[in-house]
Amino acid sequence: MAELTVGAGFARGLLDLAVSKGASRRALAERSCIDLKDLEDQENRIPFVKYVALMRAAKELSNDPALALHYGEAVDIAKISIIGLIGQASETMIEAFKQLNRFVRLIVETDNVGSGDRFAVTQERGVYWLIDNRANPNDFPELTESAFAQMICAPRRLLDAPYVREVHVTHADPGYGAEYERIFQAPVVFGSTQNAILIDEAWATHRVERLPRYVFGILNEHADAQLKSLESSKSIQGKVESLLMMVLHTGDAGMDRVASKMGVSRQTLFRKLKAEGVTYEQVLDDLRHKLALHYLSGRRVSVNETAYLVGFSDPAAFSRAFKRWTGSSPRALRAAKDQDPPDEAS
Repeated sequence: MAELTVGAGFARGLLDLAVSKGASRRALAERSCIDLKDLEDQENRIPFVKYVALMRAAKELSNDPALALHYGEAVDIAKISIIGLIGQASETMIEAFKQLNRFVRLIVETDNVGSGDRFAVTQERGVYWLIDNRANPNDFPELTESAFAQMICAPRRLLDAPYVREVHVTHADPGYGAEYERIFQAPVVFGSTQNAILIDEAWATHRVERLPRYVFGILNEHADAQLKSLESSKSIQGKVESLLMMVLHTGDAGMDRVASKMGVSRQTLFRKLKAEGVTYEQVLDDLRHKLALHYLSGRRVSVNETAYLVGFSDPAAFSRAFKRWTGSSPRALRAAKDQDPPDEAS
C-alpha cells in the first residue's frame, strides 16, 4: 500500500513545460526529489508530494506564477494519459466528462469530500454545474487551476460557440486574475464557496467521437486494469505524509490538524497508523529527516532555510534533531557537499 500518487505522464508534461520556459531539468528533478527515469513510462506513478514540490519549483524556476493555469491551457491529455484518448472516443461531452470522473485517479489521486467522486455534475434550468469535490483545495490551488484550465480549454477546440458562463474558485485571487479571465473567457469568482464551472446545457450533448467507437471499449478495459492496480496502493501513512508536506513550513504540523484535514478524530488516526505499524511522531520525524537530507544535499537551500521548510522555528532544535538522525550536524553535511564537484547544468 502506498501514498497518494500522480501519473508519471502528468508530471512529465509539467516538467517539460517548465523547461520550455527556461527552468533547468536537473534543478526541477532535484527540488522535487523525482528520478527522471521514473517519468519515462507515462503509466508509472510518483508520490503526490513530489508533484506538489515539482509544481512549486517549476513556478519559481520558470518565473511563471501562473504556470498551473498555462499547463492546463496547453496540455493535450491524450498525450499524457489514457483518459484523454477515452475522452476522444466518447460519443458526447457528457460521456467524456463521466469517463474523466471515473478514471481521474489515473492522472492524479486526491482526497475528496465524503470520500466520493472527484467531480459532481448538477443540472439546473438551461445550465450545468461541474463541481470539484477535492478536500482542502486551498492547500494546493494549483491543481484547481490546471484542472479547470484543461477542462475548459480542451472542449473549446471542439465547440463552435463559448459555453462557459462563470468559474468559481474557493481560493483568493493569487494576483493574476486577468490571466484567469483570458484563459477561461468567462467571469471568475474568487473566494467562492465551491470550485465549480457553470456551463450551457448544450455542452452535454455536443458530439465528440474523434476516434473510432470500437476503440472506446479497448481503452476502457486497459484503464480498468490500471485502476484496479491503483486501488490496492493506498495507506494512511501515505495520506498523512501528503498532508504534512502541505503544512510543514507553517510550523503547525500537529496530529490534531492532520486528523481534522482527513476528517477523522485524533484517536481514529492514532489507531489507523498503529495498524500499519507506525506512530504519527515516527511519520513526522522520518519525513523531516528525508526532506532535510534532500534540501541540504541539493546545495540550493541554507541550513536555516532547511530548518524552516521542515517545520522547525528554532535552528538549534533542527540541528539537534539532525544530529540525532545522522550523527553529524547539518552544517557539517553542507560543508562536505560544498567540497564535492558541482553537478553539470542542464
